[in-house]
Amino acid sequence: MTPDLPAPDAPADGPADGPAPPGGGHPAAWYALPHPHYTGGNDVALLRGGDELFPALAAAVETALHEVWLATYIFHDDPAGEAMAGVLARAAGRGVRVRLVVDGFGSHRALPKLQQWLAGSGVSLMVFRPLERWWNWLQPGQMRRLHIKLCVVDGTIGFVGGINVIDDRNDLNHGWSDTPRLDFAVGLRGPVVAPIEQTVRALWTRAAFGHDWRAEVLSMARSAEPIAQARRLLGRLRILPPPQPEAQAVERPVRAAFLVRDNLRQRRAIERAYIDAIREAQLSVDIVCPYFYPGRSFRRALVKAARRGVRVRLLLQGKVDYRFAGLAARVLYDELLAEGVQIHEYMPAFLHAKAAITDGRWATVGSSNIDPLSLLLNLEANVAIADEPFAQDLLRAFELALTQSRQVTVAPYQTGAWAVLGRGFVAWVAHWYLRLAGQSGRY
Repeated sequence: MTPDLPAPDAPADGPADGPAPPGGGHPAAWYALPHPHYTGGNDVALLRGGDELFPALAAAVETALHEVWLATYIFHDDPAGEAMAGVLARAAGRGVRVRLVVDGFGSHRALPKLQQWLAGSGVSLMVFRPLERWWNWLQPGQMRRLHIKLCVVDGTIGFVGGINVIDDRNDLNHGWSDTPRLDFAVGLRGPVVAPIEQTVRALWTRAAFGHDWRAEVLSMARSAEPIAQARRLLGRLRILPPPQPEAQAVERPVRAAFLVRDNLRQRRAIERAYIDAIREAQLSVDIVCPYFYPGRSFRRALVKAARRGVRVRLLLQGKVDYRFAGLAARVLYDELLAEGVQIHEYMPAFLHAKAAITDGRWATVGSSNIDPLSLLLNLEANVAIADEPFAQDLLRAFELALTQSRQVTVAPYQTGAWAVLGRGFVAWVAHWYLRLAGQSGRY
């Protein structure tokens, strides 16, 4: 079933019960402003894992009338992927315009099977930065991946989160397990869906342009109006929401902001939203994240929050899937524990959720980890929600996960030479990875 999201009314700004949005003006101004642009009049539903997301997503696609846009890092060739491919193919078969974009690295293993499943269905599949040949790795930007997980149906129902199209019990490197990963997504209706749709459209168009850029350039050159055609193409490539009607009062007050991290205007949008929320917290900061190696500004915000009496809790991986990622997080433990930050490690299964709650009133869920890959390189998307009922729902899921976790009271790497060497090694690797990826600036 789809999430409990009533049909949308006219968009509106809700009451000022959460972080204040920037000033009014043109709806596209959210993209250029330094802080998230919250809109009211939204409905939101927390979806726990693929067991809740996939039925909701399938139900939305099965009732689609016009178009479906889906972007994901991993679209795997397991039963969950096959079922979703079938849902998309059936929608296309009844005349719905279905556009799917997957990442060339994340979905590399499954691409042959996915293409086989969708062949002749009418689904238009594009691969973002494909890796079909070894020399693809030499092309600029190949380390910047499409890590986003987004879907929009008929411009009215949106999904944002960290859940790939793969069974929660299936891990690409470790195989199948009995316990599902801990992961979250959000189902949405309302004005916040518009920028989500435009983002997926832009990503699909970027991948399509990269797939056949020679034909695109020749078409523009031969056009009677090449400049106008180029402008239209650039408009499709930009991650900007379409114009919205004037806001009117509605009963639903949920305020939400869609956050994108790209390499143009929104380089630090998600990181800034996190840091602003931590700085404004008065009671509590709760963060769940599998890959945790924040920069100095982020760490400083956490430490200052703990020093002023805010309860700061981090829920990180206990069952580590990548050794270096585990090392990166744990070399920071001594610094954070010394300042009063609580650290818990999730033990039942792999942890993949990327979410946070502050003061039990503000929350964010999305694809972005808190590490250099997500904060400085990859294309990422989160939704920030200033709504106490939603934040409390997510907080309950966080508290439940804590009961299945172990609290770290002593850092695995003590202060002294080993701590210095460990932190120095991780920082050195992160620095040079970013340099090779073309990212300037200090982390």
